[in-house]
Amino acid sequence: MSTVEFARATTVQERLGAVSSLAARAKDVMVMTRRNLIHVLREPMQLSDVTVQPVLFTVLFVYVFGSGMSLPGGASYTDFVLAGLLTMNLVTSSMGTGVGLATDLANGIVERFRTLPMWRASALVGRTISDLLSAAVCSAVVAAVGLAVGWRPGHNVWSVLGGFGVALLFSYALSWATACFGLLAKEPEAAMSVGFVVIFPLAFVSNALVPTLHMPSWLRVIADWNPVSSVTATVRDLFGNPNPMPPNASWPVEHPLAAALIWSVGLIAVAAPLAAFLFRRRTTD
Repeated sequence: MSTVEFARATTVQERLGAVSSLAARAKDVMVMTRRNLIHVLREPMQLSDVTVQPVLFTVLFVYVFGSGMSLPGGASYTDFVLAGLLTMNLVTSSMGTGVGLATDLANGIVERFRTLPMWRASALVGRTISDLLSAAVCSAVVAAVGLAVGWRPGHNVWSVLGGFGVALLFSYALSWATACFGLLAKEPEAAMSVGFVVIFPLAFVSNALVPTLHMPSWLRVIADWNPVSSVTATVRDLFGNPNPMPPNASWPVEHPLAAALIWSVGLIAVAAPLAAFLFRRRTTD
């Protein structure tokens, strides 16, 4: 065999080895995702934040708060708030990723995984994917309840699906951030406490439930630059629902889609490597 032929054979073997390694990692991720889903099926109450909570929030804000809410131009509050309820429910439920990881670490489940011939990070990636599927269930519940209480999208089905896609992308990005909380916390309760301190202000100091038009100027700046506001405004635009814009709007308000994508992609780019680093540190002797 000539030197050139030997080099080509070596290159082919390296490529086949890389493909085989990638396929093995994908299989490990699928196994871990399936494990998380089976765990949820055995304890259905874990889905309360993506099934019961959206129903309660929708009924509460549409019929209680909505009865006293007046939007510019007499727009429907139900149509206005649905995108906000979707984003808010996805944001608050994303804390499940951090709590789930903290629980597995505290119970020693991850240590057992280390004894198996599997990609170590598959436990982390599988958790985020299974939680993304839970977020999809949450989106379906919000849409169904919204239709039941009178919400109607004004654009075609592809635009509406795009709105759900943007919301789910942000939810997936946020799950990586909450994974970092879970990996930093020593106990699941601590992860939940830290998550609520960060997640709830993020969800409520925004345009999700009320327009930012009449907020104090300092608070409106915070709300306008809040990624939740960008995602919510994008979803409203794609749904074809009312999206009041304040005068002299800031850049994220004028370009919500670009802002939402930048926030989502940027959050994944920062939080995913950080979560991987923290996971290695927590699972290394």
